[in-house]
Amino acid sequence: MNGTDFPVSRKEFRTQADYEAAMRDKRKINQLLQEHNTATEKGIKDLYRVMASGEIRFETDLGKRFDDAVYEQYKNRDRAEKDRDVSKGKKDKKGRKEKPSVKEPAKSLDDYDPEMRKQILLEMKKAEKRRKMVIMAFVFIAIAGFGYYAIYYLTAGRSDGRTESLSHLVGSDKLVNMREPDGYVATLTDESGNQITLEILDKYKTLYNLNQDLIGWVKIDDTIIDYPVMQAEDNNYYLTHNFDREEEKAGALFLDCNCDIVRGNDNYIIYGHHLTSGRMFSKLGEYESERYYEKHPYIQFDTIYEEGTYQVMYAFRSRVYDADEIRFKYYQFINAQSEEEFNSYMREMARESFYDTGVTAVYGDKLLTLSTCDYQEQNGRFVVVAKKIR
Repeated sequence: MNGTDFPVSRKEFRTQADYEAAMRDKRKINQLLQEHNTATEKGIKDLYRVMASGEIRFETDLGKRFDDAVYEQYKNRDRAEKDRDVSKGKKDKKGRKEKPSVKEPAKSLDDYDPEMRKQILLEMKKAEKRRKMVIMAFVFIAIAGFGYYAIYYLTAGRSDGRTESLSHLVGSDKLVNMREPDGYVATLTDESGNQITLEILDKYKTLYNLNQDLIGWVKIDDTIIDYPVMQAEDNNYYLTHNFDREEEKAGALFLDCNCDIVRGNDNYIIYGHHLTSGRMFSKLGEYESERYYEKHPYIQFDTIYEEGTYQVMYAFRSRVYDADEIRFKYYQFINAQSEEEFNSYMREMARESFYDTGVTAVYGDKLLTLSTCDYQEQNGRFVVVAKKIR
């Protein structure tokens, strides 16, 4: 490598100022080459360290080409040095050091004719440009990823704060947008033709005034599960909307749209997301451990009309099956048509359960099923089933 490898022609520049800047870079290059003998390993290493330190700054592409050439020559010599070290350390099968293999010395830019050097430098420039583009792409992806998680956890924090504020409204006597008295009452007719009147529990009236989709509250002591339960006309709306009917990926816990808290069901099914933040139903998966079950055997689920305590019976993994698959589909069990059908459901869930809790149910008992996503298989679900005990 020498100063003639980096020629400067006035024709290459559009303005006199550009040409003068290139000449200044040319003088810097010549000075560096005088101070460092690039024909020796020490010379090229010393020059590389100077260039890498950032002390030398160039104004034009001429300096950039020189920088690329120094980097490439340094790498070539570094690789050659490592190859020699490896070769010296090799031993044959009898443990004797092998004689170093004769390798062609690494070529430097000096070994090529001017035209070839020009092509090499051009390819080096293209390679460096590609490298920078790849780095920029990774930087962009990293920034986007950090941005996503920042927004995600910020939203999660706000949602947790909102949930806490909602829980403070349970039992509050500060009614918001007071409804007419009959707005808290539901009337139904039983099998004997008698009319039965249900009134919303006082502690849920304030929340009900904020959103009439509220149907209850679910809580498991000493866990993060402590949320209002909603119900819409389908099972899609509250997958992506919160209590305030705002769009939110965390959604809300919601009762299956086919359930009826006024007339009651054999089995209430509540769905909730499994989130990386640990919110909603993410902790249901802990019930795979019998020890966890022993510490959390009860679930409190109130409808807006009635308080309820449930004892955990089963915990198991399942999945959402195709419509034509003949499999046990826990999410279709809302009402049993007969005692035989009810017992069949119990046997299926007991068979799937991770452990035997010793808790059983008979026809006429009321059940609660909590369901969330499980990522161990496609369309996987994690399910906890409990029996109402009071």
